[in-house]
Amino acid sequence: MTDDTQDEGPVFRDKRRIDPETGEARQSPADAQAAAEQAATEQASEQQAADAGAEAPAPAPAADDLSAEDRALLEGEAQRLADEAAGVEAAIAAANDEVRRLQAEYVNYRNRVERERAADKVATTASVLSALLPALDDLDRADQHGDLEGSPLAIVAQKLRAAIAGLGLEAVGVAGEPFDTAVHEAIAQLPNPEVTEMVVADVVQRGYRIGERLVRPAKVAVFVPAGE
Repeated sequence: MTDDTQDEGPVFRDKRRIDPETGEARQSPADAQAAAEQAATEQASEQQAADAGAEAPAPAPAADDLSAEDRALLEGEAQRLADEAAGVEAAIAAANDEVRRLQAEYVNYRNRVERERAADKVATTASVLSALLPALDDLDRADQHGDLEGSPLAIVAQKLRAAIAGLGLEAVGVAGEPFDTAVHEAIAQLPNPEVTEMVVADVVQRGYRIGERLVRPAKVAVFVPAGE
């Protein structure tokens, strides 16, 4: 019997690193694959760089690259912005001045209102107390004649005078003080060689005032220097 199966012959692998035909170094399969991968990576990087360069905006032209017309436009725009800023600052300064003026006007108005209120209060009080002056005159005359001493009316007179004093009413006119036309009304003049100026000799009727407001002048007799 004949065996059709033939034994395989020995297999020879050429492991020489130098190619005998070309004389160049041979690459192993692993080295060839690594080289191919590196080449692909480098090609991809170059493509990405090219794409990025295409998408990047063009650099702004330098000042030296501007034309005279463009430079004039830029200078005009800068001047316009500077003028607008100056206008805003001027408007702010004017607004601040207006605020200060209004504040000063308000302070003056408030002070004027307070003065007017105080004056109105004094005028009202003076008007009310003026109606009581005849009663005070009667009490003064009764006191001069001794009619109040030891009588129940003396207590009433004391309380009334204290009440009107609490409202700010003050008596004016005292014998011996210099004559003052602002608060005195002379009803008689008596020559006196011992005086060198007009002096109140006697108070015929008391005067009254509230603060700086004269309610009624005092009626007085006045000593005048002899020979006048």
